[in-house]
Amino acid sequence: MRAEGQAHIDSITAALALIRKFLDWERALRRLDELNARVEDPSLWNDPKAAEEVMRERRRLEQAIGAVNDISGEMADAIEFVDMGEAEGDDAIVADGLASLKALAARAETDKVQALLAGEADGNDAYIEVHAGAGGTESQDWAEMLQRMYSRWAERRGYKVELVDYHAGEQAGIKSATLLVKGENAYGFAKTESGVHRLVRISPYDSSARRHTSFSSIWVYPVIDDNIDIEINDSDLKIDTYRASGAGGQHINTTDSAVRITHIPTGIVVASQSGRSQHKNKAEAMSMLKARMYEAELQRREAEASGEYQAKTEIGWGHQIRSYVLQPYQLVKDLRTGVTSTAPGDVLDGALDPFMAAALSQRVTGEKVEVEDVD
Repeated sequence: MRAEGQAHIDSITAALALIRKFLDWERALRRLDELNARVEDPSLWNDPKAAEEVMRERRRLEQAIGAVNDISGEMADAIEFVDMGEAEGDDAIVADGLASLKALAARAETDKVQALLAGEADGNDAYIEVHAGAGGTESQDWAEMLQRMYSRWAERRGYKVELVDYHAGEQAGIKSATLLVKGENAYGFAKTESGVHRLVRISPYDSSARRHTSFSSIWVYPVIDDNIDIEINDSDLKIDTYRASGAGGQHINTTDSAVRITHIPTGIVVASQSGRSQHKNKAEAMSMLKARMYEAELQRREAEASGEYQAKTEIGWGHQIRSYVLQPYQLVKDLRTGVTSTAPGDVLDGALDPFMAAALSQRVTGEKVEVEDVD
C-alpha cells in the first residue's frame, strides 16, 4: 500500500475506533436490539412522549452503527481495489482506489463528529456570551472580533443568529454581548469554545505600532425547553432594569426596557435587551438564567465522570484555550488539542470546525496534549 493510501486508512481506522469507544460498541449493539424490540410493542405508542424519546435514541444508534459498518465495508473494498491495481500494474485502478479512500477518510471524520454529538443537550440551540477582559479598547475590540467570528461560524453552518444582549465599549468594540444561535447541534458544536481567547497583533489604536496582547472570554450554554424543570426562588434574584444600548433598532434608548438578573447564590448574571418591552426581556433573561444553571449541572456531571472540573476562570494570561497571532506571523493555536491554522483570517471569518471537532474527540479519548503557547 502506498504511503498516501496508508495515511487515509490510518485516519479512517482512528475515526471508527473513536466512534466505537464513544458508543461502547457492544453495549450499543445490545441497546439497539432492545430499542427495536420496544418499537415493535404496540403499547409503546400509548405514551407519545416516551415513544418519541425511544425513536430518537434508536435513530441515533442506527445512524452511528450503520456509518461504522458501511465505512468499514467500503474501506475493505477500496483496499482490495488498490491491491489489485498494484498487482496488475494498473495505475488507473490504483488511482480510483486511492480516491475512494480519500473520500472515505473525509466521510469518517464527518460521521465521527456527528456521532460525538450525543450529549444530553447537544442538539439544542445555544447562547454564546462574549466578555472583554482587562485592557480597555484593545480587549473590547477583540471581543467584537470574536462576536463576529461566532456569528460567521453560525452562518456558515446555516444557523440563525440573534443578538440578545449588547454593551458597547467606550471608544470601540464591545464590553460584552450575547448571541442566540439556533440550529441543530448548535450547543454540541459550540460548547467546546468556552474559555479565554488570546489575541496578539500590532494594535490599530497604538500610534507607535507596538504589539499588544488582548484577552476575551467565551461562555456557551444550551437553550432549554419547558420540559426541563429548573427551580429558582424569587428571593434569590436581583432584577435590575436599564436603558438598552448599542445595536438593536430604533426602539432602543427610549425606555428602561433592558433587564439584568443576578442569581445571588451562584453569582450568575444574565441580561437581555433585544425585546421591545421589559416583559419580553425579563422572560428572555429568565430563560437564559435557567439555561446557565442547567449548563452548570451538565458541567458538574461531566466533571464527576472524568474526575476533572474546568471552572470559569480569570480572563487573562495563563487561562487561555486558544491563541490568535496576527503579527509578526500568522497562526492560530489551540492549547488543549494542538490544532493549528496558518490562516487566522479564515478562522476569524468562522472556520472553526476543525478546532471544535478536535476538542469533541479529546473529550472522548481523555488524551492530554502538551502544547506550548505561541509568543
